[in-house]
Amino acid sequence: MSGRRQGRLPAAAAVAAALVLLGTALAARAEIEPDEHGQILTLPAAAGPHWVWVPDRLMHHSVLFDGDSGRVLGTLDGAWTLSGPAPLLAPGRGEIVVVDAVYDRGHRGTRRDFATIYDAVTLAVRDEVEIPPRAASVGHGIALAAVLDDPRFVVVFNQDPSNSVSVVDLEGRRFVEEIVVAGCALVYPVGGRRFGTLCGDGTALVVELDADGRHARSGRSEPFFDPVTDPLTEKGVRDGARWLFASFEGYLHEVDFAGPGPVLARRWSLFGDDERQDGWRVGGMQHVALHRASRRLYSIVHQGGAGSHKDPGTAIWVYDLDRRARTEVLELATLLPAFLGPLLGIAPGSWWDWLLGVTLPNPGVHSIAVTQDEAPLLFVRHDEIGAVGVHDALTGARLRTLDEAGISGPTLVVYE
Repeated sequence: MSGRRQGRLPAAAAVAAALVLLGTALAARAEIEPDEHGQILTLPAAAGPHWVWVPDRLMHHSVLFDGDSGRVLGTLDGAWTLSGPAPLLAPGRGEIVVVDAVYDRGHRGTRRDFATIYDAVTLAVRDEVEIPPRAASVGHGIALAAVLDDPRFVVVFNQDPSNSVSVVDLEGRRFVEEIVVAGCALVYPVGGRRFGTLCGDGTALVVELDADGRHARSGRSEPFFDPVTDPLTEKGVRDGARWLFASFEGYLHEVDFAGPGPVLARRWSLFGDDERQDGWRVGGMQHVALHRASRRLYSIVHQGGAGSHKDPGTAIWVYDLDRRARTEVLELATLLPAFLGPLLGIAPGSWWDWLLGVTLPNPGVHSIAVTQDEAPLLFVRHDEIGAVGVHDALTGARLRTLDEAGISGPTLVVYE
């Protein structure tokens, strides 16, 4: 990997290269079989272990792919917001929840927010629950809403501008109440009817609901990170009652929410002294993933300076979580051919596809997600390239790409 800082996609270089190749590539355009119209398909009753949702913030929808075949299984429309929460599966209920925000004049006027409930097999709307019109929307769309481990309840983070959490009862199809979490943000399920949230003063908060979904009790941690000198990134990964958060400077914080108040269980460095001197840092928009059974922690890395915590990387470092040691380095190939190839009519595996691969730059990836089965897949994505790489999570080998996966968005969602 180059020691040069990985920045935004070098769009001018990519477009120029594509235009040079366009004239000759069109001559090699693959024949495309016409779609068969009039089919109405349904999903299996149980989600596949290698399914992945790929939300698109510009097209305002999320596409469900089968990571094994690369096929599109279904699509759910989203709200007007650029990055609202991704589709949420309610285990055991056969339902998927999407948080929508709508205006009565399209992009202006009176706002109304809903938790829209879809059938997980047909993807048809079953119902909707109106919630306070304050659901948050941010660039990455991560941890804005969650189905709790008691799947009767959905919690939605609000920011307007004060912070709160709306509780939805899926069983009763009703909004329960709004819980104030002043100074804290986002929602992380931690078991039962409990969720955690990170706070701007360097602490964390755990909130517990009663059997009706109302606020029962809260507990706050002692300060365990400095939000000024080394903030935590909010894109954490779950390990039971613990959530793992990396800091801007590359220290992993394992926060345990099992007790009455959160506690910092461990804090350790993802980089050695020599690696820090060489400028190695974590980066991206969804930059860590954990395969819990194998205790393998995946982290996107790049070489850069202060403030580069959202930059993509062309490598993923793999750690043994229990030993707190790096075990592997996965080098990633560029995703640009998989994005541009279908637009140019270039067949995968063809000579033209190879030429794109050696000609176009490698902008790296912003996001990763891993499935939790015995043969896990690792999905990787750049937030401005409509293609997703599919890797064997144990060997790192690229297995295939999911092309025509949208236009823009950093989020990947696998069901656990």
